[in-house]
Order: sequence, then C-alpha cells, then structure tokens
Amino acid sequence: MTETPPAPSEAPVKTIAFVLYPGLTPLDIVGPLQVFAALSDMVPGYRTVVVGERIEPMGSDTPLSLVPSHTFEKMADPYAVIVPGGLVPTLAAMADENLLQNLRETASRSELVGSVCTGSLLLAAAGLLEGRQATTHWMYRDLLTRFGATPVLRRWVEDGRFITAAGVSAGIDMALHLVGRLAGEEVARMVQLFIEYDPEPPFGPIDWTPADSGQYAPFARQLLQTALTDHPALLAHLSN
Repeated sequence: MTETPPAPSEAPVKTIAFVLYPGLTPLDIVGPLQVFAALSDMVPGYRTVVVGERIEPMGSDTPLSLVPSHTFEKMADPYAVIVPGGLVPTLAAMADENLLQNLRETASRSELVGSVCTGSLLLAAAGLLEGRQATTHWMYRDLLTRFGATPVLRRWVEDGRFITAAGVSAGIDMALHLVGRLAGEEVARMVQLFIEYDPEPPFGPIDWTPADSGQYAPFARQLLQTALTDHPALLAHLSN
C-alpha cells in the first residue's frame, strides 16, 4: 500500500511587533503600523501586533489613547520589534528599567530591531546600539553618542539587524523600505499607493536652518531636564 506523503507545512507567520508605552507620539507608531498592516492584508505570512507591559489604555502626547494587543510576556517571538518615540515621556522612559529590560529581552528574540524618532534613545539606553550607527529626531541626535552609538544624518540608518528612523514621519519611509525588503518593490509600491503616501506639504520642504544653527537647543535641553528631574545621574550624563 502506497503511503500518502505528508502535506507540506506552512511557513511560520512573521510577526511585526510595535512597542506601546505611555506618552509616545501616535504618528511614530501608527504611521509604520499602517504600512505593515497593509502588507499583512496583501501578503500571507505577516501580522502586526502592539505590545505593552499591560493591556490597558495608554495615553499619548495627544488626546488619543492606545491599547496594546499583547503583553511582553504573552507575545511569541517576533520577527521584528519596532520602538516608537516621543518627547518628555520618551525621554523619561530612558530611566524606566522595566521597559528597557523588556526591550532587551524582546530584541534578543527578534531578527530585526527598529525604532522611530526618539525610540532609538530607548534602544540606546537599553545598551542595544553601542558601537552601531543610528539616527533619531534631529533635536536629540547627539545624545546617541552618550550611549556609545554613532549618530548619522539620514532618514533611516541600518546597522546589522538594527534599523533606526529619524523624526516622526520618517517611520513611514523606513517601514516602506522594510516592506520592499521583505516582499519586493512592487508590493511596497502597492502599499504606498493604498495608503496614498505622496507628501506635498503646503509650505514646501523643511527649512533646516534653525535646526542646524542650534536655535532650538535650549528648548531641547529644557525638555530633557523636565523628563529626568528625578534621575539626576542620567541627566548629568546626557547634559555634560
């Protein structure tokens, strides 16, 4: 009697996990999340999740609150983990050892580790970017050096299995780049079409002169001091 060969096993689903914590900037997470959600709709084998310490509403730096779909403990090993950023709450989270340990453990189980905006400062504070090139929001790019990383002035930066995006909207560009790597340029272009990502800012491109001249440096320092008032050692390390 001829035995029936076993059915081929299905390829494992690749999970793209976005980290949620209180006070982040919504566009940092929602922009790239929407890109990967579109990928999941178009190509079998991908899914997106939002992971946090607890499944409960978490405020952002806008009136919008967000809720994780998974906790760190209940999430299976992700293919990629992406950390969004923000301002004062994110800067304060550089001293949140619970969050940093969750990032270390999750990153160790991920093939790809990414960030958007000041999310890279959380990766850096967790010791994950030491000796690597990285980027972040222009106001805090130099802080990367305090954690042993090399700041790079690019929209997104890849170094090994780590990829970091610059400020806020740069996360969408990074996500489209990753979709192109995972599923090909044709799929990435379809995602871009479906979300109609074709920026035409009403006042033209950014004038980088105020940023390059350091005009906003006092404002950036004030936010850092506000965020780390209760952590003077870390504040001193980042301010000297």
